[in-house]
Amino acid sequence: MPIRTAAPEDLPALLALAVDFYEEDGFATSEADLRTNLATLIASPTARVAVSEADDRVVACAITTTTFGLESGLIAELEDLYVAPDARRRGEAQRLIEDSLRWSAGRGCGRLEIVIAPNGQDVSHLFDFYRKHGFRDEGRRLLSQPLEPHTRG
Repeated sequence: MPIRTAAPEDLPALLALAVDFYEEDGFATSEADLRTNLATLIASPTARVAVSEADDRVVACAITTTTFGLESGLIAELEDLYVAPDARRRGEAQRLIEDSLRWSAGRGCGRLEIVIAPNGQDVSHLFDFYRKHGFRDEGRRLLSQPLEPHTRG
């Protein structure tokens, strides 16, 4: 099952995966926002939306983006990684992580980060999973403040 870059025609399949992923993990992002954001990411030169297929359908995806900061320079974040339940335990996540690492290194990023959001759930299995794949907990905490539409941009 080769991993490839998502194309605009993959949007319906990616949206279905994203909706399932966000429902499964308790995120509140609307389907309309997911559709808009996926379309933007697919078209963005600073993002990689990677997909894996099985039996002629998209069964897994990973979204990696880049940002530049004073502390670390160019870095990448593996923002989303999801494998459909019927395709799990076949190495898809591992292959998508490796793809994200290659893409990030190829762009000149000095590191690949991932944010694990508990959303009120026990996510210790995610910490264990990502540690096994070379990620380490640096003890940082992510704080955010939502912005109203009129204060953006």
